[in-house]
Amino acid sequence: MTSAFIKYEGNTPKNRILEFLVTFAVEDDYSMMDIAKHSKVSYAMLKIIWKEFVKEGRVVFTRNVGKAKMYKLNAQNSIIKKFIEYYWKIIEEDGEADDECDHHHLGQRAGAEPEQGERRIGGDRDGIDRDHHG
Repeated sequence: MTSAFIKYEGNTPKNRILEFLVTFAVEDDYSMMDIAKHSKVSYAMLKIIWKEFVKEGRVVFTRNVGKAKMYKLNAQNSIIKKFIEYYWKIIEEDGEADDECDHHHLGQRAGAEPEQGERRIGGDRDGIDRDHHG
């Protein structure tokens, strides 16, 4: 299922990366390889876009895990704060954010434990449940 954000803004590599970051990488950090994989963008394309994201302060380096550098969305950046609001407003206005989805996203961001059968967002890097945003 394509999200309202992708429908509205276009199915581009940059938009898919931004969508993944807004949905999963506000609180948790990810390697570039994981971001590429879960955004369905080639690693080569991500590297091109990533330089811009780092330069503009859209993402921040958080730590090294082995050889991998970990990043997350820079929620302290004023433009990113507005973008996050914009993203969730599009999702909400399109009606995709039903009560269950709202609870899932808001509860997870607030640090609530997932309900039985749900995964904690970002907790299982290979098993991310992307059904809640497209």
